Amino acid sequence: MRILSWNVNGIRAVQKKGFLEWLQKESPDILCVQETKCHPEQLTDELRSPDGYRTYWSAAEKKGYSGTAVFTKIEPKTVREGLGVKEFDSEGRTLMLDYGNFILFNIYFPNGGAGNKRVPFKMNFYDAFLKKANALKKQGKGIILCGDVNTAHEAIDLARPKENEKNTGFLPEERAWVSKFINSGYVDTFRHFYKDGGHYTWWDYKTSARDRNIGWRIDYFFVSENLLPKIKKAVILDKVTGSDHCPVGIELK
Repeated sequence: MRILSWNVNGIRAVQKKGFLEWLQKESPDILCVQETKCHPEQLTDELRSPDGYRTYWSAAEKKGYSGTAVFTKIEPKTVREGLGVKEFDSEGRTLMLDYGNFILFNIYFPNGGAGNKRVPFKMNFYDAFLKKANALKKQGKGIILCGDVNTAHEAIDLARPKENEKNTGFLPEERAWVSKFINSGYVDTFRHFYKDGGHYTWWDYKTSARDRNIGWRIDYFFVSENLLPKIKKAVILDKVTGSDHCPVGIELK
């Protein structure tokens, strides 16, 4: 089974850049997307129902903002939107799909915002998610989390750590939460296979940072430790363009 995740930075924009052709060519069993920036009724039928896939959407109340979606060849047992906290769920950031063998969270975690103003909101969101994931894990469920976590965990995960120590995405408290999450029994799948630096998933558009690979690794697949034996491979598809992020993925037995 192959699962991919991609922050598309606007699904209607990426559709014009060949998104559906890419989806058919890659043909993942499940694709999770973040930052759709749409309501489903704004989309074409071919985007809502591509060949071979059923789709699920969570939209923000605010138009043209946030949002998540899942394209899946396998029908989940249940699909739920949100974490059960209204202030977070009004932004369409979370889809939770129960596939029986595992529960898949597709999440677009908040950005700390200009001047780090939204960092408290982001930290509260992190904690609400961890509480939910841990409650399911305690029931013996396998957990897969994918999406844009909006934090580079260690210095190895961004090209310029020193210059970004006071910027959201690399603040001590944000990084400490990722450590806390891992210490709660979850594994960063890419880091499990690759110990070296230079692997990034987001590059700033304004400075053409992608051409020079001045990036950040902020898009992840985490799995609960009980699923780790099933993970065969983790990938960053950094040649795929169309967004300021690139897709990431895992293969499971």
